[in-house]
Amino acid sequence: MSKKLLWIVNPLAGKAEIGQHALDCIDTFVRSGWEVTVYTTQASGDARRMACKQAAQFDRIVCSGGDGTLGEAVSGLMDSGVPVPLGYIPAGTTNDFASSLGIPKSPVQAAAVAADTYIAALDIGQFGERYFTYVAAFGLFTDVSYTTPQSSKNMLGRAAYFVEGIKSLSQIKEYRLRVEAPGVSVDGTFIFGMVSNATSVGGFKSLPHVSQAQMDDGLFEIVLVRRATSLLDLQTAFNDLANDGNSDSGLLLHFKVPWVTFSGERETAWTLDGEFGGSLHAVTIRNIPQAVRFVLPPPEKTDTPCIADTSV
Repeated sequence: MSKKLLWIVNPLAGKAEIGQHALDCIDTFVRSGWEVTVYTTQASGDARRMACKQAAQFDRIVCSGGDGTLGEAVSGLMDSGVPVPLGYIPAGTTNDFASSLGIPKSPVQAAAVAADTYIAALDIGQFGERYFTYVAAFGLFTDVSYTTPQSSKNMLGRAAYFVEGIKSLSQIKEYRLRVEAPGVSVDGTFIFGMVSNATSVGGFKSLPHVSQAQMDDGLFEIVLVRRATSLLDLQTAFNDLANDGNSDSGLLLHFKVPWVTFSGERETAWTLDGEFGGSLHAVTIRNIPQAVRFVLPPPEKTDTPCIADTSV
């Protein structure tokens, strides 16, 4: 009996190079015993729609694109309620999820992983009625990923984010928020906030707060940066962020919790997995433990010990 695989491809992700590797990826799937159906996304939300609609018809779904495409596919599986394993071929600009889990950058090598048998159940975030894979954030730089034109991403790669990020420094917004979580109740004015479940965020693996995250422990890493009243304060906040908050400035808050609520008088604009997540007065963000089964490199083939062995 043949095994059926649906490959959902965003042909415009990253530098739009996945098409150059498509036949080799398909050949890798077929040689691993899969009967392959390919669907290329046509518009935003397509990956979510197809994953939800087709989950019950296939033994495995593989998606190819950036973190936003992966987030759509995950949301579709959550909508469907069908625990079909999900593979990932990274083809975006930063590919934080793939970096966190040691998924190869080479499309063909990633296809070989996606066709294999090691499966692990990882946590998924619920943002109100929506889902995200690895990060929900607000404030400084967080709109860069969805305001940077795709043409710039394709031409400049990660440098395009840097160019757009420099522009946002002159327009730093402040958010007066109440933050509540188990054992936490804080009122403050913040310029940045991040709720993450990954060891790489924004393409950077060195942030001490997230580099040791466990992606199947039911907990989020929360990082909040308070308002900076001067450029010196802003530099101090960045230094705190890079040094695990080991200073007396009081600008940085960091804690691990299974859920957190943000509320304020003004709407806060959120980013989910690099895509616009909406502007809200209040939102509760929950960790759904081990909600989606991912096809990943076996632990002995990666230096990212952040998942439990649930191979089948």
